[in-house]
Amino acid sequence: MVLEKAILNRALSQAFDIPVSVTYWNGKTENYGEGLPQAHIKLNKKFSLTDFMGMPTLFLAEAYMNEDIDIEGDVQALITSAYRKSGSFLTDQSGFKGLSKLMHGHSQKETREDIHSHYDIGNDFYKKWLDPTMTYSCAYFETEDTSLEDAQKAKVHHILDKLNSQTGGRLLDIGCGWGTLIITAAQEYGLEAVGVTLSEEQYYFVRKRVEDLGLEDKIKVYLTDYRDLKDGDFDYITSVGMFEHVGKENLGMYFQKVYDYLKPNGRALIHGITGQHYGAGVDPFIEKYIFPGGYIPNVAEQVNHIMTAGLQLDDLEPLRRHYQKTLEIWDANYKKVFDEVVKDMGKPFARMWDLYLLACAASFEAGNIDVIQFLVTKGASGQNLPLTRDYMYKN
Repeated sequence: MVLEKAILNRALSQAFDIPVSVTYWNGKTENYGEGLPQAHIKLNKKFSLTDFMGMPTLFLAEAYMNEDIDIEGDVQALITSAYRKSGSFLTDQSGFKGLSKLMHGHSQKETREDIHSHYDIGNDFYKKWLDPTMTYSCAYFETEDTSLEDAQKAKVHHILDKLNSQTGGRLLDIGCGWGTLIITAAQEYGLEAVGVTLSEEQYYFVRKRVEDLGLEDKIKVYLTDYRDLKDGDFDYITSVGMFEHVGKENLGMYFQKVYDYLKPNGRALIHGITGQHYGAGVDPFIEKYIFPGGYIPNVAEQVNHIMTAGLQLDDLEPLRRHYQKTLEIWDANYKKVFDEVVKDMGKPFARMWDLYLLACAASFEAGNIDVIQFLVTKGASGQNLPLTRDYMYKN
């Protein structure tokens, strides 16, 4: 016990680059780092170092969910500090490899189950803390003071403007969420839009929105795997926050399907979480409780898949700071309804989601992960696009 305490004490002394205080299970408090502690960690029970060293993020997250650990102060700053100090230790966890969904693949049945476990928690849950557009992906803040709702609308416009989409064209949105992009495409850009999703909650929500707006002749929505779509060729394809769900072994197929669905010289805007260095891979906490089957590729992987599929790059834009800000606003919204979530879903679930939002914001803040928009063409790069990037901002 003395040895374990000594090892844990040493690990904590090296875990952060900001001053923190830790109160151990025996009531003793230690300060680490110089200056006034920015966070206070309370270890409410004795922990197994074997579990901690094997899968640290899963172990710590479960302890936090179950109130075996409490944190007072700036939780995001604490997690960001840990990522800055020992990012590879927290993201490359060999003890988790045997449990990963990477081991059983991503069949269509498994993919459907994975999507259902996250997105079909219930629309009422997401309505509590998302903005009125019901957009659950990185927003695009044109100024520091832009509201979340305006930033989500700006993101959709930024995507459709990047495509240089022309009235009368056909657009496919792979993973259409709650429908804001395809509705905007039809209403404001004069496009015929098709959306696909595997989430039943999203599917019925979008269909009702389309019917209420009288857009049935301009928008079609399918509850189907994107690989099974039979609805013809498209001038444009969008996919926002989707490829993170397909699995490492299916990324090549994903981009090949983008190529197959595009008309010659058609364009696609692929937007998703991507590592700038080694990539985040699979995190055991996220895998087990949030996004089963998820995988975060790095830029090199994505560009290789784009090339292999026969697509060419037109533009690549990182939006890391935008997703950090999006998550911070989501978490602020979530904290306002925390007690409601506790009542509906239980306290461990409520604490889990709060931690998830904060940990993601911290990961973007530390630069572990990024959001990249890949603009690609089925044909020679820049085909039918203006000579400069000015067109992307004309609206």
